[in-house]
Amino acid sequence: TTHYLFIVVVAVNSTLLTINAGDYIFYTDWAWTSFVVFSISQSTMLVVGAIYYMLFTGVPGTATYYATIMTIYTWVAKGAWFALGYPYDFVAVPVWIPSAMLLDLTYWATRRNKHAAILIGGTLVGLSLPMFNMINLLLVRDPLEMAFKYPRPTLPPYMTPIEPQVGKFYNSPVALGSGAGAVLSVPIAALGAKLNTW
Repeated sequence: TTHYLFIVVVAVNSTLLTINAGDYIFYTDWAWTSFVVFSISQSTMLVVGAIYYMLFTGVPGTATYYATIMTIYTWVAKGAWFALGYPYDFVAVPVWIPSAMLLDLTYWATRRNKHAAILIGGTLVGLSLPMFNMINLLLVRDPLEMAFKYPRPTLPPYMTPIEPQVGKFYNSPVALGSGAGAVLSVPIAALGAKLNTW
């Protein structure tokens, strides 16, 4: 009973950590103007939670289940902001599920080898998640207008955007986000697996 109570508590808290990683990173203004940070935080947080759950249950498919929970939570948040009168695109729901499916597929294809899941699966998540989310953000209607016209009330003054930063410092945010996400997902996933054995 204690084990199942623990996994429920961790499920709720890790989900909230992921969807809030980097100061509510699923809001359009922060996700769009800081895409590299968005990619790193979402890749690593997804892999940590998904690997932990997958190794806890030993069942391929758990990562996708975990990503689905986060997606539902975030769509509820999107609906809440929309009900408050904000535009539909005010919140950009990250695309976690396809990357989590790749993680599950790796775990299944390698005969439930946890080291392969961490190395190969973590790398696949880090490479794929920035690509899926860039496509997702490209579908947002006029994202920079969204960022400047509708600043969220929870945004601290020092983080208020002054000018568009997209493409100013990075030639390819997708490439940099993918590389950094892939590199960082593996060691952090390994740490999650280590915590799972304690």
